[in-house]
Amino acid sequence: MAYDLSIFKDYDIRGTYPDKINGNVAEAIAYAIVRKFQPRSVGICRDMRLSGTELRDAFVRVFTALGIEVFDAGLVGTEMQYYIAGTRPYDLVLMISASHNPPEYNGIKLVKKGPIAVTSDSGLYEVRDLLGAGPLPDAPDKGSVTMIDVIGEWKKKIYSLVDVSSLKPLSVVVDAGNGMAGKLVPAAFEGLPMNVTPLFFALDGRFPNHVPNPLIDSNNKVLVKTITETHADIGLTFDGDADRIFLVDDRGRIVSGTITTALLAQHFLKNHPGELILYNAICGRIVPETVKRMGGKSKRVRVGHSYIKTYMRETGAIFAGEHSGHYYYRDFFAAESGVLTALLVLSFLGREGRKLSEMVDALDVYPASGEINFVVADRDGTQKAMRDAFPDASAVDELDGVSIWYKDYWFNVRASKTEPLLRLNVEADTAELLKEKTDMLIQKIESLGGKRK
Repeated sequence: MAYDLSIFKDYDIRGTYPDKINGNVAEAIAYAIVRKFQPRSVGICRDMRLSGTELRDAFVRVFTALGIEVFDAGLVGTEMQYYIAGTRPYDLVLMISASHNPPEYNGIKLVKKGPIAVTSDSGLYEVRDLLGAGPLPDAPDKGSVTMIDVIGEWKKKIYSLVDVSSLKPLSVVVDAGNGMAGKLVPAAFEGLPMNVTPLFFALDGRFPNHVPNPLIDSNNKVLVKTITETHADIGLTFDGDADRIFLVDDRGRIVSGTITTALLAQHFLKNHPGELILYNAICGRIVPETVKRMGGKSKRVRVGHSYIKTYMRETGAIFAGEHSGHYYYRDFFAAESGVLTALLVLSFLGREGRKLSEMVDALDVYPASGEINFVVADRDGTQKAMRDAFPDASAVDELDGVSIWYKDYWFNVRASKTEPLLRLNVEADTAELLKEKTDMLIQKIESLGGKRK
């Protein structure tokens, strides 16, 4: 059987169902996983996508036939995969999800106990290369399937990292996008004093209201409208597997990942002076400036959860933030948690007694373009051409893609690790300069054959 190997990405396996990913493909992946890692026990999690049950059943068939013990956590968010891998002795934990992608997609994310991400550099491409090796002989003794429920203990864990006593009866609008936040948020918020207005909490892999991708502005229209109509204190919006979160302030403004990273950095450095904060290569300048002002240390790192988790373990950083809405915590297994992020923000809103919009205004000093995506035939060639097109730049770095720095603006061009796109981010000292430079950079990429998506 021929397989579409393009489903293997740097961080996970992801593709459309049923043409690229289906039960038969999942079985082949399962055999390849066993050949590569030889696990004796495997945890399995899945989100609400309609094809998730078929993929889960395929993995279970293979693993149990080979004598492997399976522990099935059922419908949970990806942060539960990290919790399980951090607290259980299972050799591997799988999450069946395609995160923020449209409903026709599904995928698989692998972590080893720790949790340690399995990526292209640590075994995922070896699994890909073993895909056509065929079935393995059944074991004499079949493995069993044990259903597990970790919601209660996960809740205790995240509560241990939040000053619950500072939570106040704030008005909170939460958009789950028919994704896993519809299960995690009610569990985590039960018994807390917030007044929650839920939007699209029913788990539905068809995504009848909008695709659970907060980075697309049109997906946030109902949330913003509800916040302004109800005069809510804050809005929260999650992606499909609930490990990514964006804030919306009381004025209905989407808060960028850069500003949220700076807010959370302030919180941690107030309580843990001098600690190290990590931020990814496309976060804005306000993050290192805030960390420095608060007396902390900061380090700019590559984009992507596997890199950041490695950096956190190597450096002992207390917190890391990404522009894309992923926030990582040393004390949550150096992993991300959307719900923990929400509770931390609500706790310091309660403690500070100020509006979120006031906190945002204090940090929102550098206008930014947000992510602009292009389809290009040669992403590496386009990046090189962009690097060479600005010989008078004050600084250039290739930490992740290409970043070009001038005294009053900077930009980054990088290839996406999850989609066939080139991404542009621009930040400037003024709104006028931002528009001028963003227009210029868009034209430049288009002149190199890029098509804006």
